[in-house]
Amino acid sequence: MAEENIRQPLLEKKYYEDCPGCKVDQAKELSKGQGVSIRNLLIIWMVVLCSALPISSLFPFLYFMVRDFNIAKTEADISSYAGYVGSSYMLGRCLTSVLWGIVADRYGRKPVIVIGIISVVLFNTLFGLSTSFWMAFIMRFLLGSFHGLLGTVKAYATELFREEHQALGLSTVSAVWGIGLIIGPALGGYLAQPAEKYPDIFPKDSFWDKFPYFLPCFIISAAAFVVAIGCIWIPETLHNHNSNNESIDNSEALENGSSGASNEKTIQKNENLLRNWPLMSSILSYCVFSLHDIAYQEVFSLWSVSPQRLGGLNFTTNDVGNVLSISGLALITYQLTIYQSVEKASGPISIARISAMLSIPLLQSYPFIALLSGLALYIVLSIASILKNILSITIVTGLFILQNRAVEQHQRGAANGIAMTGMSLFKAIGPAAD
Repeated sequence: MAEENIRQPLLEKKYYEDCPGCKVDQAKELSKGQGVSIRNLLIIWMVVLCSALPISSLFPFLYFMVRDFNIAKTEADISSYAGYVGSSYMLGRCLTSVLWGIVADRYGRKPVIVIGIISVVLFNTLFGLSTSFWMAFIMRFLLGSFHGLLGTVKAYATELFREEHQALGLSTVSAVWGIGLIIGPALGGYLAQPAEKYPDIFPKDSFWDKFPYFLPCFIISAAAFVVAIGCIWIPETLHNHNSNNESIDNSEALENGSSGASNEKTIQKNENLLRNWPLMSSILSYCVFSLHDIAYQEVFSLWSVSPQRLGGLNFTTNDVGNVLSISGLALITYQLTIYQSVEKASGPISIARISAMLSIPLLQSYPFIALLSGLALYIVLSIASILKNILSITIVTGLFILQNRAVEQHQRGAANGIAMTGMSLFKAIGPAAD
């Protein structure tokens, strides 16, 4: 009898010819035992990296950009206005994330992804051309409002991979997101004010001198344009028929050694998302950590470039770029070689808890790092930055897995939209409070 119950879901698989989601499920079924799809990993890399780059690329030069707007009455006020610009993106995303999640559940993941990437091309370019504080603020707000693809791409990664590879798919999202948040500031640090740094290539009184912060924005927008074209060929994972694809999910779980009972404990079927405690508890944890993370990202860049008399390190934008580039390289290595083994050994939740606890003493060490100077400062700061980013990615990945396994596909976009709304609200509070 037990054997019949196990086999029954396998016999209930039904694929619809004109359904894009069924085509993806069929491809996953045929790929059983063949390992993870490199093509799918490249899709996630491409989309997430394009999405992450514009979020933090402004941090190394934002202080100087606001200073050039001549809106701050004192030097100490520059950081406050920089915080407002930084929080405007999160404010826009907070107001629209649930809407984009609903759109993704109704019309598909692919349209939301494409619209989000096109918004990078348009609004990030205009941000680089900003000539006033309010223009910069509005462009960042509009970018956040139309950039609803992070929540959608988490659902997309869950659906694109077989269950045994979902942890890798979601860890790729969080790792590439973290890498993008590191490469973005590195690009901003290296490419901002090119007429001052590279006068042989970008002469004085040229376009690049008039708009000194346009080059990093243009490079990121150009990359986003290429990705937007490439997204024409990515598969859609949403099912467009009324029949529930639960039997496919259950059978896949059974084939991988999971029991139906455990699935029922995790997935809250057709329940009000706000009453789904596994989902909401993971979202609450994600929001709290997001506040912590965005505060660190912005404070780190502002602290690094601020004068020593104000408690900063007096770094140049190139110095910040060097530290963040080293962190990005270490993060790629961790995601590709170490994380999978650690996750399999202890599980995503346990390793996330350990990482959260280790983050506390690490952050408390930063005031003492500022007492160093010269080569010792660079080495110790680079090590601390590497550890901080590795711990952050480990925590986020565990929470991503919880959120996407707590709901069925037809609610996954909205669930991730709620997560993005809460996260964006907390992140908007963070920079504004700085």
